Amino acid sequence: MPLSFSPWCLLLLAVPVLLVGEAVVRRAPWLSRFNIPVPVVGGLLFSALLLAVNLSGWATVTFATKVTAGWWTWLVTPETEWVARPAKNLNLPLLVAFFTCIGLGAPVRVLRTGGRALVILLAAATALAVLQNTVGVGLALALGVPPLLGVVCGALTLMGGHGTALGFAPRFEQAGLAAAATIGASAATFGLVAGGLLAGPLAEWLLRGRGGKNPAVEPSRAETTVAIPSFFGDAQALAALGRVAVGHALLIAGCVKVGAWVSFGLDRAGASLPAYMGALLVGFSVRAVHDAMGGTWLRAEVITRLAAVLLPLFLAVTLSALNLADLATVAGPMLVILVVNTLVSLAFVALVVWPLLGRDYEAGVMVAGLVGFGIGSTATAVAAMDAITRRRGPAPKATALVPPTGGFLIDLTNAPVISTFLNLLR
Repeated sequence: MPLSFSPWCLLLLAVPVLLVGEAVVRRAPWLSRFNIPVPVVGGLLFSALLLAVNLSGWATVTFATKVTAGWWTWLVTPETEWVARPAKNLNLPLLVAFFTCIGLGAPVRVLRTGGRALVILLAAATALAVLQNTVGVGLALALGVPPLLGVVCGALTLMGGHGTALGFAPRFEQAGLAAAATIGASAATFGLVAGGLLAGPLAEWLLRGRGGKNPAVEPSRAETTVAIPSFFGDAQALAALGRVAVGHALLIAGCVKVGAWVSFGLDRAGASLPAYMGALLVGFSVRAVHDAMGGTWLRAEVITRLAAVLLPLFLAVTLSALNLADLATVAGPMLVILVVNTLVSLAFVALVVWPLLGRDYEAGVMVAGLVGFGIGSTATAVAAMDAITRRRGPAPKATALVPPTGGFLIDLTNAPVISTFLNLLR
């Protein structure tokens, strides 16, 4: 019996999914100790439940994920497109608003002081993209499948994610890889799940095994405190801020709208960048002007709270809508390439990037972020870092450098890497 639900049901289910995730993490403290984000737990449990129902034969449950409601899509769509009411992913406004918070919350002075760490992080991410493609192509040739499949199961989807996969899909199909969009979506889904589950545990293993402590926190507290993120706690804190929170929310909405036009212009210029890029750049520009003028009205704690509400909602909606059966249908060679590439990526980060970053607490949080966006997405990277910092204390350099690296800078280097491999393999 087929049962198809409206995408709005996903939005309504997001809060119960987060509640279930919080309850499970509280009852299974090891999940928190390994820095598995609450929305990842709740979202994957819900998608696993759907998979069990679908496999039982009792019913086939599906959720639509795109909406055409003008009031929901207006902020993220330039008017030249909006008048036609284009279908947009339900989670897109949440994603774009979250990255706007990332831009607004990135003080230029912190990025300036990032210096060596920022260079290492970006260089490492770019090198990882090359490594993923090299491993992917090598395995594809060894398995007797088209080498382009190795790129799709490499930096295109692992480092790039769903947005990059869909952006490059037409070029891969023109080069001879049929159904590149479908293959890319399945591979990116694998990466999203893997990144959400592996980023935190790897960082925890490195921090525990190599003595990476947060100098700002007592060692005993860093080892024993298990702070479970509370979506409702962050929402209540925002409500208590009243007009201040409303003012910041309106600013974010304005940046999202302006960012839609910036993204539209970048797209027309031929840049294959994620949909949130315009809003991220606008938010960063507003913050830079604010700081240059000596402004004090942008409050970091309010922006952080807003991001802490938007990110879990986005991840809950996204992960709840995953069709895990798609992963079961991934062909054998694809699965081999994805698994090997994931393991190689973890090894590269642990053996090369971790020492280069200094093997300290900030390095551990950055490693979690790099694994998060290097296998999954920037959203999963931030979620993993948030899980660590809630337990072990703040890591200002990591939380300032990773989001712009994974959300913006890596796209500037990953796209040429993908294009180079694509041209070589035509």
